[in-house]
Amino acid sequence: MVIDSHHHFWNYNPAEYDWIDDSMKSIRSDFLPGKLEQTICAAGVGGVISVQARQSLTETGWLLEMARQHSFIKGVVGWLPLCNRDIEQLLGRFADEILLKGLRHVIQGEPDPEFMFRSDFNNGVTLLKKYQLVYEILVVERQLPNTIRFVDKHDEQVFVLDHIAKPLIKSNILSPWKENIQELAKRQNVSCKISGMVTEADISAWTASQLRPYFDVVLEAFGPDRLLFGSDWPVCLVATTYQQWIELVRENISTFSASEQTKIMGGNAARIYNIEKNK
Repeated sequence: MVIDSHHHFWNYNPAEYDWIDDSMKSIRSDFLPGKLEQTICAAGVGGVISVQARQSLTETGWLLEMARQHSFIKGVVGWLPLCNRDIEQLLGRFADEILLKGLRHVIQGEPDPEFMFRSDFNNGVTLLKKYQLVYEILVVERQLPNTIRFVDKHDEQVFVLDHIAKPLIKSNILSPWKENIQELAKRQNVSCKISGMVTEADISAWTASQLRPYFDVVLEAFGPDRLLFGSDWPVCLVATTYQQWIELVRENISTFSASEQTKIMGGNAARIYNIEKNK
C-alpha cells in the first residue's frame, strides 16, 4: 500500500491559520476527508497519516474522530502539551487510542532558540516510548545543530524529521544543511519525510532540477529504510499538484530497487507508525 505520511485537514478561518499568507491564498478554504480521499484515489495512494496543524487538544481529538470515521486515515500525529507537568496523565488518557501514532510540536515557530533543551519538554518526550508514540521533528535548517543535540538526549525514542528540515531551496543553498542532515542521519532512530520541498522553493518558479540536490542528500543520508513519502497536502497545492509531487518523488527514488521504493512509498510508514496495530 502506498501511504502518504504527511498531510493536514482544516476548517479554514483566518485567526487560527494566520500563517496562510497572501502568497498562499489558494488554500484559504476547507480541506476535509472527502476532498483528500478523491485526490489520493486518483494518485493510487491507499492510506494517509494525518498531522496536526493546530497546537491544541481539540485538534488532536478532531483528527482522531475523523480517523475513526474514514478507514483510509491510518494514523494521527497529534499534539499534546509535552511541557505540562501533568503530561503523563494526559498520555494515559490517550493510551487506548490505537490511531494516535505520534506527537508533534511546532518547534520551528518557538522564539526561544533553546526550547528543545527545556527540562519539562524533554521530560514529556522521554515518556513517549512508554506509549509507543513517534515524535515528529518540525524545524527549519538553522535549527538542525540543536536538533542533533536534542535527539542525542533520547537515543531510544523513534523520531521522524518533517520536510527534510526545510532547507533554503529558494536560494539554492546546500550548506550547512547538507552536513547537518548527514550528521543527524547517523542516528538510526531518526527517519525523514520526503515532503514540504516545493514550498521551500519559489512556489511559482521551482524546477525539478533545482530540487534534485536536496533529494540526493537525503536519499544518500537516510537510505531506503528510513525515508517516507509525504505530500504535505494541502499546503503543497500552492506550488504543485498532488499527482505532480508523487511523480517527482517516484522519479527521484527510481535508482533504488523496486522493493526499496515500496518501502519509501509506504512500507516504512506502515512500520514506523505501527499500522498493523490498527487491526
